[in-house]
Amino acid sequence: MRGQVFDLGGKRVFTMGGASSHDITDGILDPKAPDFRSRKKQLDARRALYRINRKSWWAEELPSEEEYREAERNLDTCGRQADFIISHCCPSSVVDIIGSGMYQHDRLTNYFETLKDSCQFQYWFFGHYHENRAIERKYILLYEQIIQVEPPE
Repeated sequence: MRGQVFDLGGKRVFTMGGASSHDITDGILDPKAPDFRSRKKQLDARRALYRINRKSWWAEELPSEEEYREAERNLDTCGRQADFIISHCCPSSVVDIIGSGMYQHDRLTNYFETLKDSCQFQYWFFGHYHENRAIERKYILLYEQIIQVEPPE
């Protein structure tokens, strides 16, 4: 979900989906193009990093203007306080720690950077970077791990 605030088990959770694909350095193929099969075969032969439009990549991978506005309205309504933030990617400064320059900032990671400073939260959970790792104790990168945030009562 993009820009929503939920009450889950008595915890306030802000959600903001979306992320830029970082594994498309060799481009995006159009399956309707006349040379699609031959280009795909060439890319596969060299183990290229590409995606296929509307099959493994969508232009809507990043939030729309309306989704950013919705997020801001919902955050303002809850006083910019959440117990947890759940997103797919993370703030730009955390991207820098994870990737050591390998990943690029974009509008969404920059937006998350502003949320990092303007919102109060206990933990920020995300998974886009395919690791299991805690960054600065507050930013939790989850990929193949399941965690319990609090013991059941």
